[in-house]
Amino acid sequence: MSASKSKATNLSRTLRKTLLSFLLLYSFLSVVILAFSGVVYYNLQKELMLEGQTNKLQDYSIRLISALRYLHEHFDEEQTYPRFGQFRSAIYDSSKKLIFSTLRENHVNLDKTLYTLHDNIHYVTLLESYYLGAMYVVIEIPDDGHWFGFIRKEMIFYGVLFFLILLLAGYYLMRMMLAPVSNTLNLLDRFIKDTTHELNTPVSAILTNIEMIDQEKLDPALAKKIRRIDIASRTISNLYKDLTFAALGHNRAVKDEKVDLYKLVKERIEFFKVISSAKNIACVTDLKKGVTLTIDRARMTRIIDNILSNAIKYNRKNGYIKITLDENFLEVEDGGIGMDPSQVHMIFERYTRLNKSEGGFGLGLSIVKSIADAYGLKVSVKSEKGKGSRVRIIWGKS
Repeated sequence: MSASKSKATNLSRTLRKTLLSFLLLYSFLSVVILAFSGVVYYNLQKELMLEGQTNKLQDYSIRLISALRYLHEHFDEEQTYPRFGQFRSAIYDSSKKLIFSTLRENHVNLDKTLYTLHDNIHYVTLLESYYLGAMYVVIEIPDDGHWFGFIRKEMIFYGVLFFLILLLAGYYLMRMMLAPVSNTLNLLDRFIKDTTHELNTPVSAILTNIEMIDQEKLDPALAKKIRRIDIASRTISNLYKDLTFAALGHNRAVKDEKVDLYKLVKERIEFFKVISSAKNIACVTDLKKGVTLTIDRARMTRIIDNILSNAIKYNRKNGYIKITLDENFLEVEDGGIGMDPSQVHMIFERYTRLNKSEGGFGLGLSIVKSIADAYGLKVSVKSEKGKGSRVRIIWGKS
């Protein structure tokens, strides 16, 4: 995969992640509100539908009560329970025990006056005179469901419409809320770009002039000061390169070529020699000659520099660094402070610093991981607190 297709900056990812999280939460709350509104609207429409049936049900109830009264008065002559084609009915005694029923539904709620049960509507009337021992009369008519089909279409249409409106409003609200943060971070990003650009010239001039000084001819005290300046300059130079890559690396033209890793690793070890010697760190190398990798040289340099820089930074005085270059991998091992194995996954996150006592911005291993991912390289890290760490970059079977 071409390195030019590397991921967008951490700023953009953070803003998008924040925006997505807000929209998901906002969408969930919007759905809850719309669902609650839908339930309220459904119950309201149901009540309106039942009210529309009240007159008809009252009329049916009067007709049934008249028939029951006639049957009660002429029971010796007629013993057939009255039936009607427009509705079904049932009668219950004062203890709510069924006397007779032609209902489809067996579960009747005598405590309600008007309600729906499955596909039927029930209307309950309390008798003033107990004809045939009945106290309750229940009228049942079918609920054709036309009203529900109509309001269902309304609820779906307006629910989707209002959800989209709320989602759009939430999106623009979130954009307005994030605008100051985005502007501030963009300003900071431009400041870093401008600062790193301005750092390049003086740092390069310092390093060039230090290399031209014959330190063996200097007074020991002055030579010591020059070495400190050299160490500081090289540290700033490495930081400058990280900041430049973080700010501009994804826009930089990529020049993939066959890189001689043996020569490049030797060169970078020599660059960091001054810094490692300040902590009296022994550098052990096992470098295989002739190892090459097709990659952008500047990006491979960033990988090597950041691994070496971390190995020195988190090492002990009089410690060691072992650098191994084989056909399929580059490995840097140190005997430094190490870290808890459970923290290893965190070190590739940008701006993460597990040890706040050391300098830096937490960019190094984030840059290593982004370059490795762009080229399909594998980064393996093993660490143990108090014993050191081992970082391996793998590009083949190993």
